[in-house]
Amino acid sequence: MSSAPKYWIKAKKFLSKKDKVMKKLILNYKDKTLITRNDIFFSLCKSIIGQQISVAAANSVFLKFKKKCKNKITPKVVNNLSFTSLKRCGLSKQKVRGIKDLAKKIINNSFKPHLIKKMEDEEAIEYLSELKQIGRWSAEMILLFTFNRSNIWPLQDIGLLRAISNNYNKRYIPPKSFVKKLYKKFSPYCSVATWYLWRSIDDEPIQY
Repeated sequence: MSSAPKYWIKAKKFLSKKDKVMKKLILNYKDKTLITRNDIFFSLCKSIIGQQISVAAANSVFLKFKKKCKNKITPKVVNNLSFTSLKRCGLSKQKVRGIKDLAKKIINNSFKPHLIKKMEDEEAIEYLSELKQIGRWSAEMILLFTFNRSNIWPLQDIGLLRAISNNYNKRYIPPKSFVKKLYKKFSPYCSVATWYLWRSIDDEPIQY
């Protein structure tokens, strides 16, 4: 784990000036920040596990997965676990395949995480999406939490869309035109805006 991204304080000031809702959320959660984990394999596994299930369910499955790995979530450990033992953690067949495939690709060096640092956001999303079980949403979570990209606006994220609806008195799902307007308003710090909007519907900070 590491401290908040370098841009965090500057981003809070920027968003507070730009938007009344953001100003209120930032004041409400002024003592909390995004926590970065500099371990892409750990984060990708957690992202795969969290797909299309609630935060509570994802946390429960992840704890079982972590226990199965004896608290050492590394490509080598996961590669040595059987398909059946991973499935018993509560993982679907597709998720087990995705996690096992990821472990193998890191071990044989066919997936090179260090290359992502030099990529633009969209290029990095495409590269990550080449992995099994990694789509745009998962790739965006990795860019936001692992690589600290400042301007991620995950439009497929149900939590973000619900938070926008709640905080801006819009129907669910909020109009695309309004969501696009917020993106332009919050850029280049959409990642920070996203994080605070998440906090407004779930007080427990999300980590990947």
